[in-house]
Amino acid sequence: MPSRIEDYALLADCQSVALVAKDGSIDWLCLPRFDSGACFAALLGGPENGRWQIAPAGPVQSVRRRYREGTMVLETEYETVDGSVTVVDAMPMRTPRPDVARVVVGTRGVVRMRMELVIRFDYGSVVPWVQRIDGGLQAIAGPDRLRLITPVTMRGENLKTVADFEVCAGDRAPFLLTWYPSHERAPPHVDPDEAIEQTSLDWKAWSDRCVSDGPYGNLVKRSLLTLKAMTYAPTGGIVAAATTSLPERIGGVRNWDYRYCWLRDATFTLYSLINAGYDDEARAWRDWLLRAIAGDPSQLQVLYGIAGERRILETELPWLAGYEGSKPVRIGNAASRQLQLDVYGEVMDALHLSHRVGLADQDASWQLQRALVGFLENNWHLPDQGIWEVRGPRRQFTHSKVMAWVALDRAVKSVEQFGLQGPITRWRAVRSDIHRSVCDEAFDASLGAFVQSYGSKELDASLLMIPLVGFLPATDPRVRGTVAAIERQLMRDGFVTRYVTESSVDGLPRGEGAFLPCSFWLADNYVLQGRDEEARTLFERLAALCNDVGLLAEEYDPATSRLVGNFPQAFSHVSLVNTARNLSAAEGPASHRGAREP
Repeated sequence: MPSRIEDYALLADCQSVALVAKDGSIDWLCLPRFDSGACFAALLGGPENGRWQIAPAGPVQSVRRRYREGTMVLETEYETVDGSVTVVDAMPMRTPRPDVARVVVGTRGVVRMRMELVIRFDYGSVVPWVQRIDGGLQAIAGPDRLRLITPVTMRGENLKTVADFEVCAGDRAPFLLTWYPSHERAPPHVDPDEAIEQTSLDWKAWSDRCVSDGPYGNLVKRSLLTLKAMTYAPTGGIVAAATTSLPERIGGVRNWDYRYCWLRDATFTLYSLINAGYDDEARAWRDWLLRAIAGDPSQLQVLYGIAGERRILETELPWLAGYEGSKPVRIGNAASRQLQLDVYGEVMDALHLSHRVGLADQDASWQLQRALVGFLENNWHLPDQGIWEVRGPRRQFTHSKVMAWVALDRAVKSVEQFGLQGPITRWRAVRSDIHRSVCDEAFDASLGAFVQSYGSKELDASLLMIPLVGFLPATDPRVRGTVAAIERQLMRDGFVTRYVTESSVDGLPRGEGAFLPCSFWLADNYVLQGRDEEARTLFERLAALCNDVGLLAEEYDPATSRLVGNFPQAFSHVSLVNTARNLSAAEGPASHRGAREP
């Protein structure tokens, strides 16, 4: 069985990531990119699907771990009856090929250690050819080659590589795993100790630029480090999560591949980066966005590959048992082909924000923005799959209409505030039409609240966005009624679920955890309504879900007290950063983004 989701820590080199558990096992590693085939896939199966474990051979009395301050360098301390050791793990920034450096450091006594390396390319399905080389071994299969260099003596055993060794106080046992294309010459060796120290310096230099004052500064900085870790440096794209197919309910089928870039996260991400002083990263994300969406507005997708790829075919991997039996395991994501009108609003809002904060000349993207708005003028009334990417029938989702309004509103504001050219009279009329449609068709007087879709009686946590984007003020009685209804019907043990999955809206079996970004949105609503103490209480409840190294998944299951869903989740960390800002600044993202009258 893999470890609990919250027992994993993240290593990263800003092109890919590794997940390492408290037991010293790297159970997930995709090389050379976030979306490449995994060479360690035990996370979604078992050790036979690939992993790399370094840990004490005997019983462990306690485990403590931490990141070095301001870095993604992980230190895990193991206490045993015979002594203690620290395993230091890092993924150095590319020089030029991806490496994983691991160093075992003896701190007390003599500790017997065991290393077990199981390489299985293509998501745990391909057994490579393993050969001894000077200083270690190499494993080859098809286009992939891995090289492990270490002074520790290794041997083959049942299609895996193992080593048994002792570490005394003061000893250091280094390991360096390197990936490179099988047809290329081997890259130069890198000293693991030197690589780890340089990696610490690189991350510290980045995190020292962070503007994160206030009572939640450390939480914010760790979340921003996590966001940076999930950035694909060559393009500026930010993946939604490091993993695929971690279930939203243990044993369920809501298992999706999140190793791609979602447009829906754009504005929230820009706010979190800009407010922390990371203008270069915000500009790179904005530039990735412009490149990805270039083309026919009717072909806008909700998600793209990390370099802007559009073809993201969804496939199931039947040889993997799934995390704790949660099948199917999927790679790719069919949501890339869905119609989700809300993303037009997210894109327009992100580009409008970019100009407001001076990231770049609006003229460079204005023609594209006009084309996006032109598409919406003729198509905002269509049913779609909505923010939650439902796999049931298309509906007139309220959130989609609200975000269509946002697109028209930001277009109008761009003309009014920046002097850009556009048919402002027509856009104002369409904006008013959308606003009227939502208020007439989506508000249920008997519930005193807006509903999930036109004619529905169901609630939806995405309705919390209504005041956050400026569609209606947070003090509007309809907004207050919606917040109260969500508190009554969608809160479970103090956390917000997205919607009632028992309905047939999403075409899937019922059951999932509480969606963490929605819970942060509720806290943001509390701030806008002046309910500061309730906002702070909810925020601190959410922050307490971070694992021992400050990471959050997509969801939380209150019934089992477990993190569920893909991990770590960029949207959860972005939401944490922005809500912390809302609580500690006079004008946080919620008031800044929502301060627009219809």
